[in-house]
Amino acid sequence: MKARLGAVLFGIGVLSLVLAAGAAFFVAPTVTKLPYDLKLCNAQGKPEGCLKPSIAVAENAKFLQLKKDAPPTVQTGLLEATTEVAPQAGSTEAEMTGDLEGKAVVWGAYGTVKWVQTGEVISQYSAELALDRRTAAAVGWDKQFLQADGPEGPSEVTFGGQTYKFPFHTERKDYEYFDRDVRKALPIRFEGTEKINGTEAYRFQQVIEETDLGMPAERVGGLLGAFAPGATAGKVMYSNTRTIWVEPVSGNFLKVREQQKKTLVPDQGAPTALLDADFVYTDQTIANSVESAGKNRDKLLLIGRTIPLVLTVVGALALIVGLWLVLAGRRATAAARHRADDDVTTSPAPRASSEQVVSGAPRRDGGAGQR
Repeated sequence: MKARLGAVLFGIGVLSLVLAAGAAFFVAPTVTKLPYDLKLCNAQGKPEGCLKPSIAVAENAKFLQLKKDAPPTVQTGLLEATTEVAPQAGSTEAEMTGDLEGKAVVWGAYGTVKWVQTGEVISQYSAELALDRRTAAAVGWDKQFLQADGPEGPSEVTFGGQTYKFPFHTERKDYEYFDRDVRKALPIRFEGTEKINGTEAYRFQQVIEETDLGMPAERVGGLLGAFAPGATAGKVMYSNTRTIWVEPVSGNFLKVREQQKKTLVPDQGAPTALLDADFVYTDQTIANSVESAGKNRDKLLLIGRTIPLVLTVVGALALIVGLWLVLAGRRATAAARHRADDDVTTSPAPRASSEQVVSGAPRRDGGAGQR
């Protein structure tokens, strides 16, 4: 009985270890990739796991307002920046071929900045890029584009580094992060860990020192005419201190802050601040991000760590107990056989009949002995 039970437990142990290895080495890698079927959230926040817009606000911001048939002006007010990302399933299926097939997905991104007090749109952009499914970093794709403010339409760009997400299982190290204004990826430094709404986050910071944006001469000329009439040349300088708090298991953003500045610097006259804004995620966006990242983190940890660990422990215990029962059962069986053999060899010989004991000689007359 012990041997049979031990054999069953031993088989369960082997199966548990096989399942643990399968979960760790086959199932977990499939869930630590950007999926093909991500959806945008509706008004009720459905479906589950959908992508919600990110909203950041900048109070008392200075900003450039451009109106048709009116000179540019600098205003002050509350700005609201909304960013949406939308996975492009059709483009992914059609475009991610060859070396990119199965390894990358196409995302569209859309951003709008509004002047809250008036509801006017101050700036907009749209982009389409390909992301590595494992690292979430931009990969080379010949149809990527970035369209910012201006009549020129979509323009060529080479995306690189992280953009709207960090890798699954983000490490405590420096990464590259793409900046739309300078149109290239620059280092973003790991600064430490913090709690955001009770959730552990890695804090990264990217400091972009004043950089000439290289705006077209006609656009700079229009700004000079409005703010520095005596100047014959100038440039627009840009700086930004970008801080991103990342949930490390999922790689999702929990909070983002951008301290942006753009300044018109003429060759004659005083500089003019075209943008001086400190954007930071709203409380609701932070709460949504923490909730979404927490769900993704728990799912990833369950599949990649908890299930393999539990199966490994159960499998190891079942193997040990099963092996012990098998050996114990064999020892018990061997002992029983040994006792049976001993009983056979030590039992007394059969006793002779009384008649045979009386005389060693056989009786010849068939009756009582007479002479």
